Amino acid sequence: MTAAQPRDVPTDRRGVVTEEPDGRLRLEFRRAWGQGPDEVWAALTEPGRLARWIGSYDGERAPGGSGTFTMTHEAEPAAEALRIVECDPPRRLVVEWPDQEGWRVEVAVTVESGRSTLHLVQRFAAGTDVTDVALGWHWYLDKLDAEVGGRPAPAGWDAFLAETGPAYGRAPEA
Repeated sequence: MTAAQPRDVPTDRRGVVTEEPDGRLRLEFRRAWGQGPDEVWAALTEPGRLARWIGSYDGERAPGGSGTFTMTHEAEPAAEALRIVECDPPRRLVVEWPDQEGWRVEVAVTVESGRSTLHLVQRFAAGTDVTDVALGWHWYLDKLDAEVGGRPAPAGWDAFLAETGPAYGRAPEA
């Protein structure tokens, strides 16, 4: 993983992990597209588009709403409880997995230099090994990039891991 000071932000497609003053770890990614923020937001929230890059959500779609989120592109998809903490279309979405201690993902969509920029942040307890989570988000965000930008989707997980895993210090599984 890329080492960085707490105020640094990703400069490439890899996630950046920093330590916060309280010892928690912060994983963050950035992606940018020429499409407007409404297009990025649609890929993040519309059921058909969400399903193409990460999974499905069945539940109330409003702040405070809860439901079931299933990452359907996993080898063994499993449904998990999810709660929407904040939802400010097309700018900010914050979700939590109540059954996963401390799992909270914050997504902001802004316009920077005429491009829509997605900024994803997830925090973890001090000492957590976030390598596999970072790899997973990298793969899913590459899939989102294909959905928003119209580029080819990344290869399957094994090919992705063989290509990208070494940048995170993770060798492909034999």
